Amino acid sequence: MKTRIMAHLGHVEAEGVKGNIVEAGLVSEKDIAVNDNKVVVSVNVPGDFMGDLARLKAEIETRLTTNLPEIESLLVVLTAESGGGVQVQAPPPKLRKAPAPNPGVPGPDMRPAQSAIPGIKHIVAVASGKGGVGKSTTAVNIAATLAAMGFKVGLLDADIYGPSIPRLLDITERPEIRNERVVPIKKYGMKVMSMGFLMDEEAPVIWRGPMVVSALMQMTREVDWGELDFLILDMPPGTGDAQLTMAQQTPLSGAVIVSTPQDLALVDARKGLKMFKDVDVPILGIIENMSTFICPHCGESSDIFGHGGAEADARRLGVMFLGAVPLHMAIRETSDAGKPCIVAAPDGPHADGYKKIALKVATLLGEGDPVDDD
Repeated sequence: MKTRIMAHLGHVEAEGVKGNIVEAGLVSEKDIAVNDNKVVVSVNVPGDFMGDLARLKAEIETRLTTNLPEIESLLVVLTAESGGGVQVQAPPPKLRKAPAPNPGVPGPDMRPAQSAIPGIKHIVAVASGKGGVGKSTTAVNIAATLAAMGFKVGLLDADIYGPSIPRLLDITERPEIRNERVVPIKKYGMKVMSMGFLMDEEAPVIWRGPMVVSALMQMTREVDWGELDFLILDMPPGTGDAQLTMAQQTPLSGAVIVSTPQDLALVDARKGLKMFKDVDVPILGIIENMSTFICPHCGESSDIFGHGGAEADARRLGVMFLGAVPLHMAIRETSDAGKPCIVAAPDGPHADGYKKIALKVATLLGEGDPVDDD
């Protein structure tokens, strides 16, 4: 199919670019990903491009969907890279006043002003300073618990390179395109979107930073989320370009930091926490994951990764400690089975732990009863 897609893209021209987008080198076969009838096309727009990005994107979508009706889902990613950094399709920037770097000395904040996403009340980032701490499992369980509480919830897998949500929720179907917007998959009362829905599970995403950033912006703003109380973002691990862009250009209501108790993980967790603080995103709190191991045979506890480190850090940094989640076989089993704890065992002890965490998050954002952070 790639050859046929390239043939049709050869008829698309971009304003100010000599020849069609294929001849100009804006797109090649390596920029096209095809999995069954799911297609992702990455177009490398010149950094000095002065044309209408929305019009170019619409023309590509129209030409491919009209001439290749077998395409069931199509995502067109437009990127522009220049010496000044990454440019993505976004509303024009506006200056906004920032806290003065020195007392009494005002100064403009040159970051782009965030524009709200219609219909979404709260956007919450679930983040970690490093991978392997159970961030995605935590994000899924928080989202599913909020949905079980009766809230309208969306879950966006923002980890382009390693999307985990399709496996954690056992989703194999592909999203539809309706009125030029992606329709998220519904599962366990949530609306879910992930790049993993559009790619083969074992196929690596070999994209540069600008492509990842552009894809994230499109998945955030071009998905038909409808009315939501909460959109939970499963953020990629670390504090790189993708994380910074999401924090700057998405109107986040707050961030939840996930860490294991060990010192090595906590060092990276502090970096993630500081990144959000530096871009004025409220820190809702810290979760200590894999807090202690409970033996399924004898019931005794072992602090494999230590215990209490995240709670101590939360108190030292002046942020709320949202709770501790044990390292337990049941959580691993339900995750591998694609059923969050709140679905697999809604009355179990692990579901109860996530309920307390989710309730704290909701309360901090004005959607629940007051929280006592003892």
